[in-house]
Amino acid sequence: MTMSAEDRTLILLRHAMPEPVRAGQDDRERPLTDEGREHALDVGRWLREQGLGCDEVMCSPALRTRETMQEVAAAGCAEAEVQIEHRLYNADADAVLSVIRESDDDANVVLVIGHAPGLPATASLLADGEGDDDAHELLSNGFPPGAVAVLRFSGHWDDLDFGGARLDDYRVPPD
Repeated sequence: MTMSAEDRTLILLRHAMPEPVRAGQDDRERPLTDEGREHALDVGRWLREQGLGCDEVMCSPALRTRETMQEVAAAGCAEAEVQIEHRLYNADADAVLSVIRESDDDANVVLVIGHAPGLPATASLLADGEGDDDAHELLSNGFPPGAVAVLRFSGHWDDLDFGGARLDDYRVPPD
């Protein structure tokens, strides 16, 4: 698919399944489970199969999000340099949107790796019912760890607003 300079793809990826918090452990230092690593590899393979290499990657500083990105990249999903964005840790939808709006205007495909409830809310508010009906149905059932939403819109990143995109695809980890 050929895209003009203003056709944008936004990929919102919730980190894969992390280990439970242990007593005295900082939530930001939870690693992925083995199953979470497999799910992240699966996402990377799926993104590669969809032809969705990333021009820009913004990732929460939490260990589980960074490990998710490492596995996605290891599966062959082409990636740009990963930017650790501290505002994505436990961010609400407004904060996630604010980070997205700062994307490089030369980037046509941006991947954001973060957390619930901010990432699911962002996906829902950006698409506001627009896009693929099956994807919206799946999204309405939840946004579990390892889920990924693919949204598209035309324009500049700094013009993106809630209701301004369409949900083209949504994928949850296999059972």
